[in-house]
Amino acid sequence: MPRLALSLLMLVPVLLDSGAAPPRRPPPLGVDSELVVLTTNSATTRFLDASGRYTGLETELVERFAAEQHLHVRYQDRQPYHEILPLLAQHAAHLAAAGIGITQARTAQFDFSFPYQYVQPVVAYSTESRPAHRAADLVGYRVEVVKGSTGAERLAQLKLKYPRLSWHEVTDSDGEGLLQRLAQGKVDYVVTQSHLLNLARNFYPSLAKGFSLGDPEPLAWAFPRGEQRDLQTKAQAYFQRISADGTLRRLIDRYYGHTQRLDRSSVADFIDRMNNDLPRFRRLFREAQAVSGVDWRLLAALAYLESEWEPLATSETGVRGMMMLTSETADRMGLTDRLDPRQSILAGARYLAEVRDSLPDELVEPDRTWFALAAYNIGLAHLDDARALTLRMKGNPTLWVDVKKALPLLARFETAITLKHGYARGGGALVMTERIRGYYDILNRFQARWDPDTPLGEREPRAPAATPKFSGRAESASLRP
Repeated sequence: MPRLALSLLMLVPVLLDSGAAPPRRPPPLGVDSELVVLTTNSATTRFLDASGRYTGLETELVERFAAEQHLHVRYQDRQPYHEILPLLAQHAAHLAAAGIGITQARTAQFDFSFPYQYVQPVVAYSTESRPAHRAADLVGYRVEVVKGSTGAERLAQLKLKYPRLSWHEVTDSDGEGLLQRLAQGKVDYVVTQSHLLNLARNFYPSLAKGFSLGDPEPLAWAFPRGEQRDLQTKAQAYFQRISADGTLRRLIDRYYGHTQRLDRSSVADFIDRMNNDLPRFRRLFREAQAVSGVDWRLLAALAYLESEWEPLATSETGVRGMMMLTSETADRMGLTDRLDPRQSILAGARYLAEVRDSLPDELVEPDRTWFALAAYNIGLAHLDDARALTLRMKGNPTLWVDVKKALPLLARFETAITLKHGYARGGGALVMTERIRGYYDILNRFQARWDPDTPLGEREPRAPAATPKFSGRAESASLRP
């Protein structure tokens, strides 16, 4: 664990409202009993995704742990962030799983699990406004931070050096809401965490990192001090095991592994085309979903990566059409005109479904889909080579987070001559897959999922979030699905 600054010991401890009635203490844990968990409703912890299912890194970690312990989970997930640790100190839950950073001030009041992730506290700014490259740049400007966060603690430490530094600690919003306000120009700077900023930049391309605030911080589950010893022991063993067997790496990659593949201009261009070009082809993508079983938004993301939704696209190598199919693949899929958008989309969807169905049963979702996208680009044979190479490299050939390290090596002469199928542009397949994941995330946020049982001619369902438009300063759009 990176060494934390000793000056954090000077920070004010968590204060409790002595006038409030103490929360009810959850009953002791036993088999099939209820595990009460304090968390927040955000993209990095627990949120309702576009398919109507609660997900998030914290949620997946908790659900897996609870299942192993034969416990049912009850979430308290509507609390403002600054209330979570005070509630935990009053024994309102068995643990808190809310992206909580470990600081020396907090270890005096709470027990913590092993860290599951390290993040960097950072200052974010909008590229359409004044940048910030050092702490002195914040003085005299509007700075916001979530109350109770480690960012607020870092600012308190900075104030010892810059007495004129001031900021507003927000209680009625989370880190995502503050970054939205920053993109709207309602605030000059926001102090947040690196992984949250990386996520938000895929929806607000004007956001940028200014500078880091101190050392990286470990995130962990928090427990009431001196209690839940048996639960803590089990949690430590759980985190040790999922760290060793690759589960933790896979989960982190699922939520954050692709977040930096799209640059600012790529995101802005995609959102502009999503607003203006995609509506012409949405019906065709949904028809393709009905035929193939592949989410229409994933098909749209794939088509954008291949052709930017241009039906007449043609490459120097002879691949053509919206889905950029080779003549061989087009013939096998029964396509007669590769430049016809409907034929191209339907054929591409059937081909992707065929590739996905051809993969070994040991590959499970969502990794199975990422493998299928890579094979769509380089073929199943070369994907098999990449998985074999992963095993040779002591990695897990069933995990995308491991196989994607091997893919670029397929293009190296010294590696290619040792593989069954030889040279392949594996690095291109990796970049393609990760960029599609980024575009798919954006479509999941701003385009409604579609039920194949709904007739295509019926009124379109309401989108899960307002679609951002870029004309001068970025306008508002919810980060939550």
